[in-house]
Amino acid sequence: MPDYDVIIRRGTVVDGTGLARFTDDLAVEGGRIARIGGLARARARVEIDADGLIVAPGFVDTHTHYDAQLFWDPYCTMSGWHGVTTVVIGNCGFGFAPCRPSDRDRMMLSLTRNEQISYEAMREALPWDWVSFPEFLDSLDRQPKGVNVVTYAPATPIIVWAMGGYEAAKRRRPGPAELSVVKEQIHECMDAGAVGFSLQRLGEHSIQPDYDGSPMVTDVMTDDEAFAMAEVLAERREGGIQLTYAPLGDKLDNLSDAFGSKVVFDFEEELARRSGRPVLHNVFFAVRGMEEVHQAAMAWLESCHARGLQVYGQGETNRNYQQFNWLTWNGFDIAPAWKKALMGTPAERLANLKDPAHRAAMVADRPWLVPLEAMGMRLEDFQVVSVPDHTPHLQRYVGRTLGQISADEGGKDLIEIMIDLAVESELLVEMKSPLSRLPDEEGTAAMIRTGKVIPGISDGGAHTKYFVGGSYTTDFLCWLVRDTGTLTLEEAHVALSALPARIVGLQNRGTIREGQPADLVIYDLDALGQEPPDSYLTLHDLPGGDWRRVRTSTGYHYTMVNGEITFRGMECTGATPGRLLRWGRG
Repeated sequence: MPDYDVIIRRGTVVDGTGLARFTDDLAVEGGRIARIGGLARARARVEIDADGLIVAPGFVDTHTHYDAQLFWDPYCTMSGWHGVTTVVIGNCGFGFAPCRPSDRDRMMLSLTRNEQISYEAMREALPWDWVSFPEFLDSLDRQPKGVNVVTYAPATPIIVWAMGGYEAAKRRRPGPAELSVVKEQIHECMDAGAVGFSLQRLGEHSIQPDYDGSPMVTDVMTDDEAFAMAEVLAERREGGIQLTYAPLGDKLDNLSDAFGSKVVFDFEEELARRSGRPVLHNVFFAVRGMEEVHQAAMAWLESCHARGLQVYGQGETNRNYQQFNWLTWNGFDIAPAWKKALMGTPAERLANLKDPAHRAAMVADRPWLVPLEAMGMRLEDFQVVSVPDHTPHLQRYVGRTLGQISADEGGKDLIEIMIDLAVESELLVEMKSPLSRLPDEEGTAAMIRTGKVIPGISDGGAHTKYFVGGSYTTDFLCWLVRDTGTLTLEEAHVALSALPARIVGLQNRGTIREGQPADLVIYDLDALGQEPPDSYLTLHDLPGGDWRRVRTSTGYHYTMVNGEITFRGMECTGATPGRLLRWGRG
């Protein structure tokens, strides 16, 4: 009779605590790590030879939008393909509960532009067997899961509920009686298992707007509303806050520094002070040539913790880009004229791009794009990836950048070139931006070493038509550990598992210790990578026949959730051992 369910032999164990790696055997029994070492004579039903491979805690993806995708994809791909064993949903204040039946369609529509979650997929797959947040968690609990799930209480549906529906919530701010209902709802959510609450606050010019282009309900919320919500955590002495905050106003040079401005710092310090709980701020980044931004952020975080304020940063460590056509793209929603022109159906978008007034306004809005360009998204470096078969005259542009095309065509305006290509291809030209950041490996590693910034940002389940952040774990290990050596494996695995688990309140996960749930990833660092390496795949695998962009992985040999193997490489086993971790426990 076997002694254990699984024994992993001769693996290089990086346990997530920050202590030095070691080589030993590891046994799993009943979903937990039963023993480390002393297993030479033991036997198991499944034995894995991990000689030469890394054995590490499964990754904790703190910023996802899999709230809908969980109902059709138990493994939360892409994250599940890249070693993630626990996902956190309910981010940015977005979610589906509480929700009256009369608000269901509007709730789904609210996520179709800012997060590009398919309305057709949601309509087909969401069971809507809930009204309250506790009922939503019960529904999620019943759903087969290939990953563990943790959730925040999302502020948008809570405020909509408190104000009696979307119309009032979009028209005005809640009054005192309605704020009392908001607080009651947060209590109810946390009583049911939420680990705190989340919100997005990006102002009138939100880069992540509602489906109609207007700010989201929480984008224009007041300080006092947020502080009232924080009082709930102070009263309970539990939970945390996830906050996406940047005061994006009419000042055109503020996108790069808004995430590190005194306005942000003062508000978040007060939020941490009033709640007495961890605040996870989105987003910090290290950009070459803008070192003062991340240096100021690190100094501020250090100051907060010295004063007893638990403020942490969600790092933008993803070396990524946008790959898109014009049917659905909304990557420049920060610019009012671009957002206005790219609203509506494909036919309406095409008509807008043909309209001289819209075109002129888009060209005139170039200053709104300057901060994006300063962080690496230079228009001249956008590249034409492909054109449709019915436009052979555009083939000469494939593989060329807008800057090269402009030089060949007498200095033609870059935006005019983009619009012309979109119109002539009937929105089907495929384009690719340069990296969305000019990555600074030394600055990024310095942020991670503070122990107050975690890597990301995944946005898994969102932006599916042009961005694939769910592979950030793989890129993080390849870039900062293997290829540049700016972080050690020990430092990387604290950042990918133990620290995010600590911040969101996970109990007994994120490290490898006897008695803990066996959430594990076994991989070959030398073979680790993303596929394809230089572009995205398009999969037509969403409910309702819709499509998404993805990247698969190489180098992962096994992914294990609660002691069961969910993936052998990219081959899914069909096991669904994931759990809803109410209050971070389970």
